[in-house]
This record gives sequence, structure tokens and C-alpha cells, in this order.
Amino acid sequence: MLRLTEIKLPLNHADADLRTAILARLGIVDAELIAVSVYKRSYDARKRSAIALIYTVDVTLTAATEAMLSQRTINHVGRSPDMTYRFVTGAPTALKSRPLIIGFGPCGLFAALILAQMGFRPLVLERGKAVRERTKDTWGLWRRNVLNPESNVQFGEGGAGTFSDGKLYSQIKDPHHYGRKVLHEFVAAGAPEEILYVAKPHIGTFRLVSMIEKMRGDIEALGGEIRFGMRVDELLIEDRAVRGVRLADGEELHSDHVVLAIGHSARDTFYALHAQGVSMEAKAFSIGFRIEHPQSLIDRARFGDFAGHPILGAADYKLVHHAGNGRSVYSFCMCPGGTVVAATSEVGQVVTNGMSQYSRNERNANAGFVVGVSPADYPGGALAGIEFQRHWERRAFELGGGDYSAPAQRVGDFLGGRASTDIGAVLPSYKPGVRLCDLATALPDYAIQAMREALPALDRQIKGYAMADALLTAVETRTSSPLRITRGADYQSINTHGLYPAGEGASYAGGIYSAAIDGIEVAQAVALSMTGR
Repeated sequence: MLRLTEIKLPLNHADADLRTAILARLGIVDAELIAVSVYKRSYDARKRSAIALIYTVDVTLTAATEAMLSQRTINHVGRSPDMTYRFVTGAPTALKSRPLIIGFGPCGLFAALILAQMGFRPLVLERGKAVRERTKDTWGLWRRNVLNPESNVQFGEGGAGTFSDGKLYSQIKDPHHYGRKVLHEFVAAGAPEEILYVAKPHIGTFRLVSMIEKMRGDIEALGGEIRFGMRVDELLIEDRAVRGVRLADGEELHSDHVVLAIGHSARDTFYALHAQGVSMEAKAFSIGFRIEHPQSLIDRARFGDFAGHPILGAADYKLVHHAGNGRSVYSFCMCPGGTVVAATSEVGQVVTNGMSQYSRNERNANAGFVVGVSPADYPGGALAGIEFQRHWERRAFELGGGDYSAPAQRVGDFLGGRASTDIGAVLPSYKPGVRLCDLATALPDYAIQAMREALPALDRQIKGYAMADALLTAVETRTSSPLRITRGADYQSINTHGLYPAGEGASYAGGIYSAAIDGIEVAQAVALSMTGR
């Protein structure tokens, strides 16, 4: 097949126009074009009055036509890459031991799935609950201000990505096309087929719940096992090689291959690993607020008269400002037509995040409005970033009134340096609720300074971004893991043989899609090690 890129058509083009554009690009007639498959469809909204769709397509031609075109050079035309996923090995008939996977978020899920498909019968240990039970516990915080520290937005089947926008794209390099494997598995589990070709695919929370259950069933049918309510408190290590794990109830499980896919909020596990000497180091991340605007404002700013077009859907944005004090302020995890959610996992702390359903039809747009921080801001070693996060999460809890309500402030008041006393046109979506206040003490002074500078600057990119009634809700601290569990080229810990740090918690991914890809890569490394290859 041939792949054609940069095929540009009007937003409201007819179905036949794509085929016509392909014929014109290749200089062939209709009879020579056997089949067309859309690989990607994106849009160019730089000119709001003339928004265009941009296609990448794979085409099948008659043998004679393909042979003829192979002798020519045509701009934006090349061979379609082979994106077929191939297993690196298979499990031996007599499997001596099973690989252990700690954590059943996107990374652990795909590590388990790939290992199960290769015949290795993985055993997954998840500290939280199955996804539907976990959902009830999560609603317990959102509706009744009751936190279950072991079952919440961070912990449980599906990981933190379950309560998110369900974004399935990333800027990571993927030379082996493992991302296609991820997308195809999601479609097989019930995701809409459009995720295979839209430029920014997403699923949404409600669909993710049933999909995760389907994938769990597939793993179990292949001999894998998932155990819930199983918190790992300690690794079993001999001569700097892992030999298994000890659970919170004292049970020991033995394996020479342990995948560590614990997510970015398993702080007690980080401390336990550090105490056992597992190599890790502090790293940069970001802190800030969630910012809410009317989705209609974002749609108009991005799409003009085409706002609301069904192909375009709810508009998103990606913004950055480099402040005068040297800090970078940027949007993070933008959720069109979504809600701000309570995402804490520890008692006496408030954490916010964003979530959307597949429809993205809630009234507000929300995004992280965050400032970069680095180990220079929290000196003290590998775990110092965790304590830095905790400090500001406890402060948010205090400002919110101590009942898991979140502190909030209108943008106009934030810029004016005064406490908010009433809600404006933008109604807060955060549950269990917000408490209006002055957010000047909710973050370090340098962050507040940079954010106040950034808001009017970003308003020049999206008119209305600094509208007085836009709402800031504190605090966003879990943008990424505050540490990295270092691993080598073989995906194993650099000082603990047989331990495979993986996914977002170990700082090798950032979001559902990249975490799933990392899970595939780690599963392959485990399989090759277990077969002596």
C-alpha cells in the first residue's frame, strides 16, 4: 500500500471529494484505486473562517499502477509502514514461575494483557478495588465527602486514567507502532472505531469502565489472574535481585520478574522501595490550579462561526507562557466539556484533576493551569517532591474548610489580589463543592507571580481566557510523578535485577496512551528475560 499525507479538504466537503483528491494527487483514474483507509484525520483551525480537514490515508492500487508509481517521486506519497503487532516470543510449555505485576492502571493492564497473550499467565496485584466498586467509593468522596484511601481516583482497577478525559494520544516517539496495538485492543474492548483515525482520540470515563472489565476478562481467559485489595508493602530482595513481594497482610508471593506499575500517587510504596535501596531520583513536575471557562467561549475562540460543528466537537487548547521570573506556565490535561474532580488519595489533603465523558457536553471547559517546578525548589533527595506536594495539598484542604471542599477564586479577583465572595457566570463543577477565598497562599509566591503574569498574556491567544468570571480551583499537584525509578536499556532497575519500573509512576510515561505503550515494551522485556533471549 501507499500512504498519502497532507490531503487538505474543506470542513464541509462531500464524501467523494477525498477519493477525488487521492486520484488527483497520484495522477490515476478511478479504476486503478481499489481501496482507501483513513489513517488519520485532523483539522487546521489557524484560519477560523476557512477551517480545513487534513487527511493521511493508506491506499490499495492495482498491481500495475503501484509498480508504475514506484518509479516516480510524488510529494507526500510513500510506502505505508507495516504496523502489524508481532509477539517477541511465547511462553515455554513448562513455565517455572509467573511474572508479577504491581498495579492495574493502563501500564499494568497492557503489561498483563501482552504477557497473557504470549502465554505467561501473569499475576496482577492491585491495591484498590475492581472498577465498579471503586467507582462507588469515588462517588463517596464526591457526594458525601468520605475518602477511602485505598479506593479512589488514584487507586483501583484502571488507574487514575479511568477518571479522566480518556485521551489516547501523546508526543512520544513510537517507531514500532505499539500505539496501534493499544488502539486496536481498546476498539476490541468496546471503544468507538473513530479512535483509530481521529487526530486526538478520547474515550471518556463511562466507556472506560466497561472496556476495562472486558480486558480484564480477556486476561483471565488466557490464564492471567487479577487480585484486588492486595497492597504490596515490601519487595523480597536477595543479592540485589528481586525474588518476590510481601503483601500488607504478610503473605509472600515469589517471582524473579516483578513489573512495578504503581502510578504516580503510591507514595507509601515509593517510601518502602527507597528504604530498600531501589534506585530513584527526584525529578521536575508542575503544580497549579484547574481553570474553568464556558466551553462555548473556547469553541468560539478556536472555531469562530464553525463552533459546534459535529466533526470538530468541543474545542481544546494548549497554551504556554514563559514568565519574567523564569517560570514556565502552561495548560495541562485540558478537558473540553468536562468537570473538575476531587482526586486526592490521602486523608486531610485536597487534589484536583479534570474529567470528561465521551460526549464532552458539559457546560465548562477545564484544564490544569500549572507552573513548572524542579528539585531545586524542594531539595532533600528522591522523596522531597512528595513532601512538597503534600504541603500544598494540606494547604488546599485548610483553605477549603477541612471537609474536602476545594478552595476557589474568580480570575478577576485573583488578578486583583482580593478574595472572592461570590460566583460569577462560570459555575464550579468540582464536587463535593468549593469554598471561595484568596488563593494567593495556595502555592509558592513564585508560582502565584508567574500565573498572574500569564493570564493576560494567554488572553491574547484565546480571547476571554482571563475573563473575570473564569474560575480557579486549587490545587493541581499530581501532574506527573515527582521522582524517577531509574532503569536501564533492558527495562530493569539499574540496581535491583528482575524489577521492571514502568509507566507514569516510574516516570516513563505521561497519560493513558504512553503508559499503555510502556506496558507493552516492559512486557516484552519480561518475556524475553523469562525465555533466556
